[in-house]
Amino acid sequence: MRNEIAEHASLHDVFPSSLNPQPSTLAVCLVSGGMDSCVTTAIAREENDGLALLHVSYGQRTERRERRAFEEMADHYGVAQRLVVSLEHLARIGGSSLTDAAIPIAEADLSSREVPTSYVPFRNAHLLAAATSWAEVLGARRIYIGAVAEDSSGYPDCRPEFYEAFQRAIDIGTRPDTHIEIRTPVIALRKSEIVRRGLELEAPLGLSWSCYQAEERACGRCDSCALRLRAFAEAGVADPIVYA
Repeated sequence: MRNEIAEHASLHDVFPSSLNPQPSTLAVCLVSGGMDSCVTTAIAREENDGLALLHVSYGQRTERRERRAFEEMADHYGVAQRLVVSLEHLARIGGSSLTDAAIPIAEADLSSREVPTSYVPFRNAHLLAAATSWAEVLGARRIYIGAVAEDSSGYPDCRPEFYEAFQRAIDIGTRPDTHIEIRTPVIALRKSEIVRRGLELEAPLGLSWSCYQAEERACGRCDSCALRLRAFAEAGVADPIVYA
């Protein structure tokens, strides 16, 4: 019955980003340390009684800086229940400029619709799998991830239909009494709208880190920096992090 319900659920049911659900006891939130996950954490905090924060290291270039951002965000929100998972096999698999030093970080091209070199093959499936395992053990009812459809032209695992499919996998592959909902509260927002939402919720955007290649001062030249800088400019506020 549970699987039949999942198969017939509409996209709106699976991704009710505009709804204000009843608070649940606990939610697992994936926190990369970037701007989108920062705002997603702020939203998850508003919608749930408690949070468990999960960070995944996979051999990315800015692994240490992202880990620092995660820990500082967890401290900011007073979240004691936190977990850092290592998926170092993604670096050994390679195929991405984020995990392979032999592949250069490309200069920003926000008009491109090609899959960028920074795409880590099927990464978000690995992240969601780890989050699902932990959520099932904790008895959490929701998993939050800061996926943005604005990125989906380049990253196939940022598309809404990917999360709809993974929701079905969770429904089928967990215990019968497990009920875990994937929530993607910023998936339909433009980056500038994410900035504005973060300001409304007083999210600690200054603690977040988006740069693909630098850990001291953001490079300002990679796709992630360019998207972030454009978002803050369109929102009419200054980006609080330091750029080279």
